[in-house]
This record gives sequence, C-alpha cells and structure tokens, in this order.
Amino acid sequence: MKIIDLSQTIHSDMPVYPGDPEVKVSLVHTYKTHSWTLRKLELSTHTGTHVDAFSHMHESLASLDEIPLERFFGEARVVSDKIPLKQRIGLFFVEEISLEMLDTLLQAKPNFVGGHLTEALERALLTSGIITYTNLINLEHLPFNCSFTFYGLPLKIQEGDGSPVRAIAILKD
Repeated sequence: MKIIDLSQTIHSDMPVYPGDPEVKVSLVHTYKTHSWTLRKLELSTHTGTHVDAFSHMHESLASLDEIPLERFFGEARVVSDKIPLKQRIGLFFVEEISLEMLDTLLQAKPNFVGGHLTEALERALLTSGIITYTNLINLEHLPFNCSFTFYGLPLKIQEGDGSPVRAIAILKD
C-alpha cells in the first residue's frame, strides 16, 4: 500500500482566492511558557485543499453537516477529457476542465469530481448533487486512469459551505 498526500500545507499568507480572507496561523501558547503548544487558525472554509458543499453556490441545497460521510471517499481515478469515463467513481482532472464537460460528467454519474474546474462547471456539478474538491496537489503522481481509494473528509461544520480536507489517495501494491 502507498499513500499519496493530495493536500496543500496550510500556513500564514498562503495563496487564497481573490477576495477571500488571508490565512493566519499564530502561536498562542508555547511548551516553554505553558507546558503545551497551541496555535490559532484564521482561515475560510475554502482554504487550501478543500471540499465544496452543495450550499457553497446554492443557498437552498445541503450543507456539509447534512451530507452523508460516505460521499467523501471511495474509488477514484485521474482522467482527462479525452478518454471514456468510468461510471460511479470519483474523477480527478490534472488539466482544467470547463462547462463543456458537464454532459459527459453527468453521464458518468461520478461520486465526486476534483482538480482544476472552472467556476461555471463547479456550480453546475454542485447543482447536480456532485461534490467537488479544489486545490488538490500531487495528482500527477497518481497512475493515469487506474483506480485508487480517495479520502477527503471535511470538518463537521454546522451549515458548512465547504471545509479544508486532508485529501489522500491510497494505491494498492
């Protein structure tokens, strides 16, 4: 078994989407002064590698705490818009894909989609009940069009429109 980390490291002043709040990670307590270390995080629900709830772009749709955990993991593949897509698995794209791929994606009935998605495509996928993942890294280290197990569990945020995740891919030997 091999585990590939697909998550960006969260740190102060990391890049954020234009208009989103800046990320701040600050030291509150130190081991030297308090006998433990504690940091304070200031970030948005869409910081770094994150999952989007249906409510992110649609007010009346489900928030993260209303979506079953089973929706945030499962079989997945790194694919492209140039090959037939396997049905009912997670699909990740290294290159940007746009709204032109919507019909093809809907026919594949993916459990989730991630990678470089245009805003219009992301909005359409969320409307269609398909979870999206953004700002994944290391997708190029995964075998193309081969199955792996993906985990991208969100924090349980009440009315959460999104959440940073520790996304991983587990490859079989």
